[in-house]
Amino acid sequence: VQLQASGGGLVQAGGSLRLSCAASTRTFRSYGMGWFRQAPGKESDFVAGINWSGGHTYYVDSVKGRFTISRDNAKNTVYLQMNSLKPEDTAVYYCAAKLYGSGVGEVYDYWGQGTLVTVSS
Repeated sequence: VQLQASGGGLVQAGGSLRLSCAASTRTFRSYGMGWFRQAPGKESDFVAGINWSGGHTYYVDSVKGRFTISRDNAKNTVYLQMNSLKPEDTAVYYCAAKLYGSGVGEVYDYWGQGTLVTVSS
């Protein structure tokens, strides 16, 4: 499975961005999907996840109420809508996939290449 993330960029604090992650698999609906981020000089952290059916979503506390993860199985794509962005959201964002994944607390099987999000103050 290949994952292609896009949608990153430079935005002012308080602004919004929508990240997309397109998967190259005909069985996309069988994969739990997640978004992770790695800020400069820090380890990669879980941001949000969605289970294979789309019925359950999970978020790290710092983005709850601001970020929304969703999926469109017809387009083999998972999204991360990011609103009210803060400078501390600046990071490279990665999408990941796990077969029959629950969306949280798992080791993911496949990773995308990352897209940079920079939030200026």
